[in-house]
Amino acid sequence: MDKMKSTLQSLLQPLIAIVAGLVIGAIAILVVDGNIIETYREMWNGAFGNMYFFTSTLARATPIILVGLGASLAFKAGFFNMGSEGQMVLGALTAAITALYVPGPAWFKAIAAIMAAMVVAGLWSALAGWLDSRFGMNLLITTLLLNYIASLFAGYMVAYPFKDSTTNSALSQTQMIDKTLWFPKLFSGMTLHIGFIIAIVSTIGLYLFIKYTKKGYQIRMLGGNPLFASYGGVNRGRLMVVSMLISGAFAGLAGASDVLGTSYRFLDGSLVSANYAWTGIMATLLASSNPIGTAIAAIFLAALQTGGMGMERNTDVPLEVSSIIQAVLILFITAKFTISFIKRKKAGAKDGSTN
Repeated sequence: MDKMKSTLQSLLQPLIAIVAGLVIGAIAILVVDGNIIETYREMWNGAFGNMYFFTSTLARATPIILVGLGASLAFKAGFFNMGSEGQMVLGALTAAITALYVPGPAWFKAIAAIMAAMVVAGLWSALAGWLDSRFGMNLLITTLLLNYIASLFAGYMVAYPFKDSTTNSALSQTQMIDKTLWFPKLFSGMTLHIGFIIAIVSTIGLYLFIKYTKKGYQIRMLGGNPLFASYGGVNRGRLMVVSMLISGAFAGLAGASDVLGTSYRFLDGSLVSANYAWTGIMATLLASSNPIGTAIAAIFLAALQTGGMGMERNTDVPLEVSSIIQAVLILFITAKFTISFIKRKKAGAKDGSTN
């Protein structure tokens, strides 16, 4: 009975946040003299109105799901990983360079690109965990700062040594990878690719790992009650590095998925401007770090973005209304995190941890 009550409460919080966001969005629509029902109908149609829009929403949700899964694992262990953006960028850069320069058949190069992206991004994330474990450097701050280093380093690499010199484009980007390495599309003429299947399989795999394995139990125990976990023999420092390693690997997989399935090259700034990483973090916070809930929240947030574009095309209501709805969700998430952080501080937990 208590377990059911707890589950219902965890579902109620994101539902309240979503309803509040839609209510504030409705007020914004009225302010610009829009029709609430018509606007929300066009937003729905822009996200799910036909097969093309539906698959476009799922395609946009794919990297958000993968980033969210990585963040959810770190959060579940009690570590606030804010470095997903930099990890994703490094993963995408690594995937592009590997796909371009590693010799071998197409299937081998594709697998090598994915694995290399996950390894590099995972090690970059684990570095922040090691700095916290070894030197007590605040994980929240280091992961944020490492984003800048990763983005600037990637920008330099595609502006100079790996810049595409085969065209006259002024953009900082790598050459386009060979078509034999592109992720196959799930439907002809649609943008949705096999990366979405990878994201769904990863969601189920992470859920089973956290719920049914010994290491998953240790992660849940450390995130839920660090003091009890310490008494139970859980090595916080080691588990932090492992959790951050896997968390970063998911972000790297998201970067590789974008390169192999959508952009077919690494373009400086494209992943940052698309806001995949921060949307993924928002999704996992909205879902209270539940992997399945994170995937659902990621699709909802992607629908807000694609639906917002459809709303702007077919009504006089600006795209910013969907941003207002997301901003309200961020406020609810921030309030929830702040309350949890204060509780943990009072309990004597270290900075950078969550419930």
